[in-house]
Amino acid sequence: MACAIVQSLADQDRFMCIYPVYLNNKKTIAEGRWIPISKAVENPTATELQDVLCSAVGLHVFLEKNKMYSRERNRDVQYRGRAQVQLSQEDGSLYLVQFPSCKSVMLYAAEMTPNLKTRAQKAGGDDLSLQQGEGMRFEKATPL
Repeated sequence: MACAIVQSLADQDRFMCIYPVYLNNKKTIAEGRWIPISKAVENPTATELQDVLCSAVGLHVFLEKNKMYSRERNRDVQYRGRAQVQLSQEDGSLYLVQFPSCKSVMLYAAEMTPNLKTRAQKAGGDDLSLQQGEGMRFEKATPL
């Protein structure tokens, strides 16, 4: 499900590619991270990028699920994909004024990715099970 479809080579010039590794706090700059580690996200996916940029902001995003970042050594499915984002219109003007550069789009995506419902559910479920497990150990260790 993509918000925009790239139809010709001329249209592709107006789009920039964002690989999830650009925003990954587990990667070094040499491995492909483009933004500061303090603003990066843990293991983002191309689908999450599409969700953040397409539905929340209204940018035209085209998802390519089978593309891989050239320096990515891990060939697992979770590391595949890239998002092509439209930055400019046919006349050369910015598509959205709040995103004048590639880096501004990446910083916004990294800031908003932790707020996705899928991420909130994963984090909430893990914390709850950990707390329940600790509580059980405490009850067994207490003498009667």
